[in-house]
Amino acid sequence: MTGSFTKIPQYFDTMLTAKAPDKFTTKFMADLGFTSSNDRQFVNVLKAIGFLDDSGTPTERYFKFLDQSFSKQMVAEGIKEAYADLFALNTSANKMTKAEVEGKFKTLTNGSKENATIGHMASTFINLCGYADWAETQSSPTPTQSQNADPVQSSDNGLTSKVAHPHEGHRIDLNYDIHIHLPATRDQAVYDALFASLTKHLPLK
Repeated sequence: MTGSFTKIPQYFDTMLTAKAPDKFTTKFMADLGFTSSNDRQFVNVLKAIGFLDDSGTPTERYFKFLDQSFSKQMVAEGIKEAYADLFALNTSANKMTKAEVEGKFKTLTNGSKENATIGHMASTFINLCGYADWAETQSSPTPTQSQNADPVQSSDNGLTSKVAHPHEGHRIDLNYDIHIHLPATRDQAVYDALFASLTKHLPLK
């Protein structure tokens, strides 16, 4: 996106008034009243935040978004997924200023993007975050980055993405307590035989 950052709230609010299409295309954007070339690029944003699959078909997240009880939370969820690399650098990335976001993007792209492109990327992120509801997602853990993670991939639509990595497994330690009921006897040989057997079959480490 290169010029319609302030329209992001309008895009989402208008989507809430319409039934989800079989395919979310640039024509559907035009049918919603957004006809400029900048408007059409919002389709790529919706794909990046998981509202559409690669073919433009609405996903489960899109349908949850249409329930206005969860709309802005779904946007926040999609942002955290699409910008996982940014949230890995700052878990409160949604609270950063535009200048701070630009600085992080320069780091993530190794300075390979022009300042204008970085500015577009930052504006897209800031305006997406401004629409989202972070109350339910702020405490959620961000995806863990491994040292072998794929390099950041960025494009002029203002989004960066990183391959998600599964969480590491958790080790479980088990402790056993063994209770022995001794027979009522005064014969020491009985106890000697019992403890000798325990030593043999349950050696102590």
